[in-house]
Parts: sequence; C-alpha cells; structure tokens
Amino acid sequence: MQQRTLGRQGLTVSEIGYGAMGTAVGYGPSDDTASITAIRRAHELGVTHFDTAEMYGWGEGEKLLGHALAPIRDEVTIATKFGLTKTFGRDSRPEHVREVVDNSLRNLGIDTIDVLYQHGDDPNVPIEDVVGVMKEFVDAGKVRYLGLSNTDADSIRRAHAVHPISVLQDEYSIFTHNAEPLLPVLEELGIGFVAYSPLARGFLSGAVAPRENYDANDFRQRIPWWNPENFDQNLSIVSQLTDLAESKGATLSQLALAWLLAKKDYIVPIPGSRNPERVAQNIAAADLELTPADLARIDEIAPDGGIGGRGL
Repeated sequence: MQQRTLGRQGLTVSEIGYGAMGTAVGYGPSDDTASITAIRRAHELGVTHFDTAEMYGWGEGEKLLGHALAPIRDEVTIATKFGLTKTFGRDSRPEHVREVVDNSLRNLGIDTIDVLYQHGDDPNVPIEDVVGVMKEFVDAGKVRYLGLSNTDADSIRRAHAVHPISVLQDEYSIFTHNAEPLLPVLEELGIGFVAYSPLARGFLSGAVAPRENYDANDFRQRIPWWNPENFDQNLSIVSQLTDLAESKGATLSQLALAWLLAKKDYIVPIPGSRNPERVAQNIAAADLELTPADLARIDEIAPDGGIGGRGL
C-alpha cells in the first residue's frame, strides 16, 4: 500500500488506516476475538495506522487494540484521544489530560503514543493551555505527534502556534462534507487530515439497514440519515452510487473510500470493520482509480451529502 505524509513533522502512514471505535462501542455487540483478527488482517494487507480513543469503551478499546498490535508494535503508528467525559461532556483540564494520557499508555501497553488528539474543543480550557500540556508529553518522549479532532479553523491556528499540529481528524465522506471549509487552513499550515466514518457510519458500507435492525445502543439510532423521512431518499443516493461503483468493478464502500483518496493527497480515511473479509474489501479501495467524470458523477448524485445530516 502507498504511504501518505501527514503534516510537516515526519508522520507517514498507510493511505488507508483502521478506525477501532466499533471494536468497543457504537455499533452493537462486538466479539474481541473477531476484532483482533480483523485488526491483524488489516496490518497483513498493508495498514500501518490504527486509531482509538479513551472514550471507546473507556480504556477497553485501547487495551484490545494494544493487545492486537503488540506483536507488530514497531511496524505501526497508534493514535488515541482524550477530552470527552462519560456523559459526552468535555474535559481538557491539564490535570485531567495528564491522567488520561498516562492511562492510555498503560492501556495500550506502549511507551510512546504516535499521535495524540484532543477529541473535541473544551470551551472552559483555552486551546493554548491544552496544547501546552500535550507538548509536555512530546518533550518527555511519550508522544510523537500532535493532532486535533472536531474543531474549527481558529482553534487550529491557535494550537499550531503553540506546537506544530500534524493532523486534524474529522468526519468526512460522500455523505458528510462539513470538514471541507477547513481544508484551505490545513494546506496553509501543512497539516494532514484523517477522515473518520468514511463510510457514513455504515450507510455507504453496502449493508445499510433500517434503524429498527440495529441494537438499542447503536449510534445510528440517533443519526438523522436513518430518520423515516430521510431514509428512502438516502437509499436512492446509495443505489445510484452503487450503480457507479459496479460500473467500475468495485463495491460501494470501495467507491466511497477511493473518493476520499482522490480528494487530496494528505487525506487518510480510517474505516473500521470487525470482519476480516470486509477489512480486505475496504483496503482494496486503494487500487481503485476514479476519473474526473466519476468524481463529477458522485457530486451530481450527492451534491450536499446525505439527506438529514449526521446529527452528532
């Protein structure tokens, strides 16, 4: 698999990464054995960048990912995040950040976190203070690169002035274009982009189902794309995208991932799957080349993304 450079500080990763949220939370019951198999299969097929967070099972997701990657630790980069609370509030107080990062190192079973993200802005703590604490871990050799997630242009600029930011992580897919206004700022400052939920939380996976088919705690219970007034319209978008994908000898998920790869050479999508076969299918998207006509057709089908918005 080809590599992509994120930022100007030396971070290089596979052009498709692996997002591990679903191994611990969000998409119904999971099986640890299957998840570990899927993670290791991703690495076998060339994935070198793996993403988790404190919030993914409040440590359990980090432990699982750390265990899965332990035999190949030196061949991969591992990213994690801090800053959310169990009630989905924000807490980036310096003393809390220090506690969470030390816990993450223990949970992952590693000496150095490759990429440390603030998971989201904390209105009660200036971003300069947050990045100042993150920089402490870089200076101590416990973190290699810094990132931000779910933030705005002003915070990116202010953070970058304290310590270079290598990567921004935000949701981006054919269904979600909210991050696009930030791309010029990233290009100006030389910051890479990691796209989470690149398959629109499963709507672009090729296996979307009505809301009632999902577990009661599944995140999709709260996403407007699945609302009854939006679902059929979004299925129509999916049908047209599937036709285009099939005309290219590809699957819908491969089309969606190839679309992101074609957008910018500093974008790395991180699909997550607990199924080794689907992991392989996703990774094969790196070999799918989209023409300008293909990209124009996708824009025609979904000019404003999915109907109803992501809602999170």
